[in-house]
Amino acid sequence: MNRAKKFMADTFAGGSMYESAAKIYPREISGTFNSLRRLAVFVLLGLYYILPWINLGDRQALLFDLPARQFHIFGLTLWPQDFPYLALLLIVAALTLFFVTALAGRLWCGYACPQTVWTEVFIWMEQWTEGKRSARIKLDRGPWTLNKVLRKSAKQILWISFAAFTGFTFVGFFTPIRDLSTSVVTGGLGSWETFWIVFYGFATYGNAGYLREQVCKYMCPYARFQSAMFDKDTLIISYHEDRGEPRGKRRRGSDYKAAGLGTCVDCNKCVQVCPTGIDIREGLQYECIACAACIDACNEVMDRLDYPRNLISYTTDNAAHGKKVKVLRPRIMVYAVLLSILFTTVGISLANRTPLIVDVIRDRNSLFREIGSNLIENSYTLKIINQSNEPQDFRISVSGLTHAELDGMPELVHAKGGEVLSLPTRVRVPRTDTNGVSNISFTVESVTQSDLSITEKSRFLGPSK
Repeated sequence: MNRAKKFMADTFAGGSMYESAAKIYPREISGTFNSLRRLAVFVLLGLYYILPWINLGDRQALLFDLPARQFHIFGLTLWPQDFPYLALLLIVAALTLFFVTALAGRLWCGYACPQTVWTEVFIWMEQWTEGKRSARIKLDRGPWTLNKVLRKSAKQILWISFAAFTGFTFVGFFTPIRDLSTSVVTGGLGSWETFWIVFYGFATYGNAGYLREQVCKYMCPYARFQSAMFDKDTLIISYHEDRGEPRGKRRRGSDYKAAGLGTCVDCNKCVQVCPTGIDIREGLQYECIACAACIDACNEVMDRLDYPRNLISYTTDNAAHGKKVKVLRPRIMVYAVLLSILFTTVGISLANRTPLIVDVIRDRNSLFREIGSNLIENSYTLKIINQSNEPQDFRISVSGLTHAELDGMPELVHAKGGEVLSLPTRVRVPRTDTNGVSNISFTVESVTQSDLSITEKSRFLGPSK
């Protein structure tokens, strides 16, 4: 209660309820996990920037063509009718994240999250232009000199250029990137392309350049609900207090045990290399993204002092307390079973997916028409979607009523790859073969691909006898 009163008194006395976060200057580090992070950055950014430039035939291999409502994914074309695949994909992505988190903690955050990957590149550019950690701190605290202006300007040029190229590449997944690059060079960019290049580039510049760890700590919901997926056998980064405490400075080669000290020399390198600025020695914290920079830093110090490595290491809560670690536990098995079912379902569904959609729409403006004294006619519109990337020739027939004939339909219908056809047609039946409402079927079969055929049912209306 006294602390609350003091806080309120300080606030109304002119104090601030908000304290701006101090800038974090991550220290440069080398080691096994740092090499793995760098590899992940190069692989993931390589995929991001290279994939739009890969073509299959005359089309971009990975293109989300929103105006045409077609998603081209390495030879597979998905349409709005394939929306269930998108829903399944989102479910699979969510379950995979839950599975990886329950099993391996926040490895996604430390190695593969876009925020982490792009922030790493922006920090590299900052190091190239402003120097190492101590030099960057000194530069920011010093007055504005010509050297400071040149270094800050060089950093901004790199940041803005890289962010703009990132925004350009992002739009290249939705607009053919070769056409987009031509439009950029000739100044023919459309308003929407311009907006999204600027928007996504600015988001990259702001999130990776300035916000950085603030996104992970305050904006990302994953950091808040991850604890619900953790258990005592989840992989985490932990400081082994039983080995490190009591911490303290010592001379190299001295007997730290005789001095009553642990192996932690209190050098604070684990804090200096942390991209979110936490002290892992204070225990597991939601800000920890499991990047293992602190492990590399601590192992480097331990090697120099000839102490055992892994004072800070990947471990589990049970392992840290000498208990048996259970990898196969109920939640892991449930996630694994669900993922197996979903992957199998999607795989079988895609394997059996028919690259042809047929829809029959009956003309609702009239029940039927009498042609002469012997024929009854109904009008229909056939929607045919060729979902394959190859042209197809189709033969259309009608069945269900004796002597039913199609009128106004050519013998063969040609559809280009990805083309949507809207074909008006009429079905004529002798009056003697009709009696009120009858069921008929339209069959669309490919002449080009013999095993491709679809039959759709509809109704034929005629006078009752």
